[in-house]
Amino acid sequence: MKVLVVIVNYRTASLTIDCLRSLAPEITRFPDARCIVVDNHSPDDSAEVIPAAICAAGYGTWCRFAALPENGGFAYGNNEAIKLEMRSGKLPYDAVWLLNPDTIVCAGALAELIAFMESRPDVGIAGGRAENRDGSVRRSSFRFHTALGELEGALQFGPASKALERYRVAPAIPDAPTRVDWVSGASMMVRWGVIEQIGLLDSGYFMYYEETDYCLRAARAGFACWYVPASRIVHLVGQSSGVTGAARGRKPRPKYWFDSRWRYFKNNHGRLTAHAANLLWIGGYPLGRMWQKVRGKTVDDPPRLWWDFVKYNYLSRS
Repeated sequence: MKVLVVIVNYRTASLTIDCLRSLAPEITRFPDARCIVVDNHSPDDSAEVIPAAICAAGYGTWCRFAALPENGGFAYGNNEAIKLEMRSGKLPYDAVWLLNPDTIVCAGALAELIAFMESRPDVGIAGGRAENRDGSVRRSSFRFHTALGELEGALQFGPASKALERYRVAPAIPDAPTRVDWVSGASMMVRWGVIEQIGLLDSGYFMYYEETDYCLRAARAGFACWYVPASRIVHLVGQSSGVTGAARGRKPRPKYWFDSRWRYFKNNHGRLTAHAANLLWIGGYPLGRMWQKVRGKTVDDPPRLWWDFVKYNYLSRS
């Protein structure tokens, strides 16, 4: 299976180099596999450091680097990388593996995804298991976002969550290969036939919700999405954005997150559903946080989250 690995860097040169180092023993097992690293116009020395590291490590036989003229976001970076390969005449590939720069590829991660995709020609998208540094498992397979799912996520209240279980975006983590709605873009393999039929990611998303949108478009076109836990990565989350990971409770959520969320609901479900999802979250969030405080649970949400939600959805949306 001929696979193209795409890594988008933005101000994370050292992490990207570590990712390539972990990828090297995996990708060299497949003579037809290649990797392209693109830099989203980082305001540091990434565009010099990364290609120098690729050359010094001898990765040039399977990896190339390209600097992009702007920081158009995650979807833009991945799309431009694939377009560069298309213009180079190196296609067709059988699949594209989107891989975050803040990941460490575990032994067999690429082989497991390839084996699964080869054994299941009906599967259009497959994603792997994400772990923290300590080996604990992160959620990387999900249900599609819905208005009632937004209510459950805002409340996080036992009885309500139980009643809304079928709408919960992040269900229990499967231990075996499982068909899911969408997988994390940190490790997401897309069959080339999916790209041919539905196109590339929507570059209107700067960051977040783009993989959810893509998996929904693929599902509507008849392509199944699967979670493959035997394919493992360590995900050092939120290194570029700070939206997830250890920093999530220390800085406000950026405007582009709210823009992406609104775009997802509006484009896929219409404005009426988007507003319903907003109002359910706005009403449910204070109740959920009140319940957490009554129970003495620590709230690690970003500061001003409720106010920023209202502001970016209704007071400052262009």
